[in-house]
Amino acid sequence: MARGLGKGIGALFPTETLEHLQPNEEQIEKIALQKLVVNPFQPRKLFDDEAITELAQSISEHGIIQPIVVRKKGKKYEIVVGERRFRAAKLANLEEIPAIVKDLTEEQMMELAILENLQREDLTPIEEAEAYESLMEKLNFTQEELAKRLGKSRPYITNHLRLLQLPDEVRDLVNSGQLSMGHGRTLLGLKNKRRIPEVANKVIKQSLNVRQLEVYIKQLNEEVSRETDKPKKKDIFVQATETQLREYFGTNVQIRKSKNKGKIEIEFYSEDDLERILEILQLEQE
Repeated sequence: MARGLGKGIGALFPTETLEHLQPNEEQIEKIALQKLVVNPFQPRKLFDDEAITELAQSISEHGIIQPIVVRKKGKKYEIVVGERRFRAAKLANLEEIPAIVKDLTEEQMMELAILENLQREDLTPIEEAEAYESLMEKLNFTQEELAKRLGKSRPYITNHLRLLQLPDEVRDLVNSGQLSMGHGRTLLGLKNKRRIPEVANKVIKQSLNVRQLEVYIKQLNEEVSRETDKPKKKDIFVQATETQLREYFGTNVQIRKSKNKGKIEIEFYSEDDLERILEILQLEQE
């Protein structure tokens, strides 16, 4: 699934920030690799070793076509854009690399590093979610504002951010590709949150797809309900309706009926999650 930006960096920073990245032959310098340090704001945590090796082979044969972007800090240079090229250059045993040195603030450095990576399509869902979170915190954007700036739907942004509610060990499984984004979202519907890591490992061991995981979590949630409320077994119509509502709202939904009345319970796990559900219902918080 392509996850790049819809409107590009210019949608966020149409003038000032982009001027810092405009290449100019006179600005290109050769910088020793030993003087370079990675960007502390780099959102990418995982690098494909095979892809780096292929890039290193290309660099050995053709050289580095596009210079990296750096900023000077003390006696070192921090990489703003181009860490993959830097890693590949080291692998190719180069001693120096062409670079454009820019005078950037830490905020501009973070923004450009995140946006450059968001335009690629190989960020993991967790890395993408962390990038969105960083942009929202640093630029004081709401989810709605960020979605508009990036040309994304708000549910798209929200669904990614929800993944950050997963326990760290489960986020690592999504990051490594052992679990999909769909698995991660489904795991968040588990009532007993302490069992999420256990269920995540079961998914991997038994190679459960998302639909199978949904069925399993539904069974676990019903067990929790029996332990607490001891409800009567629901009829087939109610169960089918619950399934439809869970798929529609993207969270756990319970229908409870008594002799003369009933109620529908829609679970949410954060203020953002509540806003997402209210948006689906076309309501606004007062």
